[in-house]
Amino acid sequence: MKVVLQRVKQASVSINGEVHGRIGRGYMLLVGVSDDDDDEQIAYLVHKISHLRIFEDADDKLNLDIHAVDGAILSISQFTLYADTKKGNRPSFTKAGQPEHAERVYEAFNDQLRQAGLEVQTGIFGADMLVDLQNDGPVTIIFDTDHR
Repeated sequence: MKVVLQRVKQASVSINGEVHGRIGRGYMLLVGVSDDDDDEQIAYLVHKISHLRIFEDADDKLNLDIHAVDGAILSISQFTLYADTKKGNRPSFTKAGQPEHAERVYEAFNDQLRQAGLEVQTGIFGADMLVDLQNDGPVTIIFDTDHR
């Protein structure tokens, strides 16, 4: 799995002109799934994301996790994280998970984030979405379970 995490002041996702998910302070996640991903990758990412200390404490040190600031998550499925651009100018997406598998893993990932005590808003898997966010910092962290 690949996840691009951005610390945000606010974020929302709209589908067909209507807001489908909206959060205040927290994380906006772009989530990519491959066919090799399963519960092991999900558990690893949920632990890392829910314990990641990238919010400032009273001394302006990045020392607080998302729970400490009552943050929320906006999770967006993003198969293009698996784009292969080695050949030519048109990316290949053959390394992205098959839609049925990827949706199952994506939903399980979001469910486990909720079980970790986090509010999770989402888009709709496979939909054409418009994402709006106010990146805070900016702080952007990239997770790739193949490189842990």
